[in-house]
Amino acid sequence: MNEKREFIKTTIISIIFAAAAFAAVWSGLISEADKAAEDILYHHPDGTSAKIKIIKIDEQAMSELGDYENWDRGIYADLMEKLCVSDDVKPAVIGFDMLFGNDSGSNEDKRFAEACKKHGNVVCAFSYVFERELVSDDDGNVKVDSLSAVDTVKPYPALFDVTSHGFANALMDNDDGFIRSSFLYFPPEPSDNDTIEFSFNTEIYKEYAGINDFVPTFPYNMGKATYAFRYSGKSGDYENISISDVINGRVPAEAFDDCIVLVGAYAAGMMDAYYVPVDRSQQMYGVEIHANAVQALLEGKYIYSVPTWLSAAVAAIIVFALSFCCYNISVGKVVAICLSTAAVKTIAGYFIFSGIFTGIGYSGNVLITPIFSVIVMIYYTAVHYYRASSAKRKIERAFMKYVAPQVVKEIAGKGTYELYLGGEARDIAVLFVDIRGFTSLSENLEPKQIVEVLNSYFKLVTGCVFKYGGTLDKFIGDAAMAFFNAPFDSEDYIYKAVCTAMDIVKGGETLEKELQERFGKSIGFGVGVTCGSAVVGNIGCDFRMDYTAIGDTVNTAERLEANAPKGTVYISNDVYRHLKERITVDEVGEIPLKGKSKSVFVYSVTDIKTDETDPAGAELSVSE
Repeated sequence: MNEKREFIKTTIISIIFAAAAFAAVWSGLISEADKAAEDILYHHPDGTSAKIKIIKIDEQAMSELGDYENWDRGIYADLMEKLCVSDDVKPAVIGFDMLFGNDSGSNEDKRFAEACKKHGNVVCAFSYVFERELVSDDDGNVKVDSLSAVDTVKPYPALFDVTSHGFANALMDNDDGFIRSSFLYFPPEPSDNDTIEFSFNTEIYKEYAGINDFVPTFPYNMGKATYAFRYSGKSGDYENISISDVINGRVPAEAFDDCIVLVGAYAAGMMDAYYVPVDRSQQMYGVEIHANAVQALLEGKYIYSVPTWLSAAVAAIIVFALSFCCYNISVGKVVAICLSTAAVKTIAGYFIFSGIFTGIGYSGNVLITPIFSVIVMIYYTAVHYYRASSAKRKIERAFMKYVAPQVVKEIAGKGTYELYLGGEARDIAVLFVDIRGFTSLSENLEPKQIVEVLNSYFKLVTGCVFKYGGTLDKFIGDAAMAFFNAPFDSEDYIYKAVCTAMDIVKGGETLEKELQERFGKSIGFGVGVTCGSAVVGNIGCDFRMDYTAIGDTVNTAERLEANAPKGTVYISNDVYRHLKERITVDEVGEIPLKGKSKSVFVYSVTDIKTDETDPAGAELSVSE
C-alpha cells in the first residue's frame, strides 16, 4: 500500500514538474536568458566566404579623403572605375550599404550614376520609415503594431533608375535588441495591390545568383518574410579593405574579381553598429551583418524557429520522464541521470541548431530542460535526505529505549550507526535490580495484570537509568541490568550508578503502595552495584548481537543484587572506597557470593549526602 501511495505521489509530482516546464517555455519567462544561452553555446562562426569582401569607410579613409560628411559622390564613381576595369575583371555584385537620398544635381552625382549604369552590377540600399520600430518576436517573426511604412528614403532618381535596390532596415530581436534575423521582403503579407520590395541582402543574393523573378525556395518564416540565420564570422573576420586603398590604387581590381563587394561604414562615429549573437561583448558594423546575412542565403545557413507549443511540449515530456525515472533510486543515480539529461539536451541542441545532420538548423528553448533537470535533482536529493533523516530519527527513538538519550545524541553526532562485532576493556559501574515477591504476586494475578505490573516497574527502572546517563543493557525476566561509563566516557559514573540505585528503591516504595491498593500484594526492589573492569561491546554473530558487558564485575553486581533484601542497595567495597565521603552506609560485612572463591565485603547504602550537586542535571522524561 505504501509503495502504491509513493508511486501515485511521484506521478503527481512529475506531472507538476512537467506542467511547470511547459508553462515556463510557453510564457517566455526566461526568453532573453534563453537567447543569450543559445548565442553562447551554439552560435559559433564557422568561416567566412572568400567571395564576400568589404570595402570600408574607416578612419584611414577619412584621414586621406576628408571627413565622410563632406564627400561628394565622385569618390564612389572613382571607386566604381577602380573596381570594374573591364567586363572580364570586375565584382559580381557591388552593394552600397548607405543612403544616397539627396539629389544635388552635380556632375559628380551624374558621374556616379553613369558608372553604375555602365557596369550594371550595383545594388543600392534604401530605408523604410516605419511608424514604429520593427523588431522580431520569439520565433524570429516581424512584430510591430503597424505594418504600414509611412515613408522611404530611396537613392536619388538618376541612381535609382540604373541600379537595383533593397531596403537595409535592421531587424532587432524584441527580447534583447540583438540581430539574429533579416528581412526577406516587405510587406510581410502583401495584397494584390502591394509592390513587394526585397531587402538589401535578398537583392544582392538575387544579383549574384542571376535570379530575376525571385521566388524563395529555401526555408524561412513563411508569411512573415523574415529568416533567422547563423553568422559565419565575427566583426573583422570578413576581408576588409579601406576605400582609400582601392581608390589610390594600393589594392588591384583583380582582388575583387567575381566577388560580392559590400561598401559601408566601418567607423564608430558613423553610428551603424549593432549587437550580434556571435560576440555579445562587441558590436558589429551593419555592413558586416549584411555580409553574414548574404552568406547565409548563399549557403543555406538559416534557422527554423520551433513553434513555441512544440518546444514546450518536448520540454514537458523530458521533464516528466526524468522526474519519473528518479523515483525510488539512489541519490548517486538521481544526480547522474539529471546531470546527464541536462548535458545530452545541451549537446543535442548544438547539433539541432547547427543543422549538422539535417542541413537545417532549428532554434528552440535551451535552458528550460537543464534548469528543470537541476530542480528535479535537488528535489529528489532532498527527498532522499529527508527519508534518511526520518529513518535516522526512528532509529534514534528506538535506540533511546535502550540507551540514555544523551548517549544516543552523542552517537548521532558522530554521524554513524555502524555496528560491528567486538568489545573493549573498560572501567564501568554495573547495576542489577530485581523484584522481591514477584513470584507470589504473579501466582495471584491475571497475565494482563502481570504485564501491567512489569511495565510499571520497567518504566521506573528505565527512567532512573536514563536520568543518570546509564546504558540499559537488558531485562531478564523481572530483573534488569544497566551499566555506566560505556559506550562513552561518563564523568563520576560510579556515583551516578549509586544514585540510580537509590532512586529505584525510593520509586519502588511509591509503586509498592499502588500495587498494595490495587492487588493487596506487596513487592519491593533489591539492587546491587559494583565497579571494575569489564569487556563491553557487541557480542553475538553478524545477524544477531547484543551490546552488553561481560566479566567478573558483572557477575559480582548480579550476586550483590541476589543477596540484597527488599528496599536495599548493596554495594561492593570498591564502590564504597570511591564514594565513602559522599554516601552513608551500614556495614553488612563479608558475605560469600555464588561463583566467587573469596567473600566480598558488602555495604548497604542508607543515604546520599545532599551537599553534593546532582551530576546528572535535570531529570529526563521517559515515554511510555
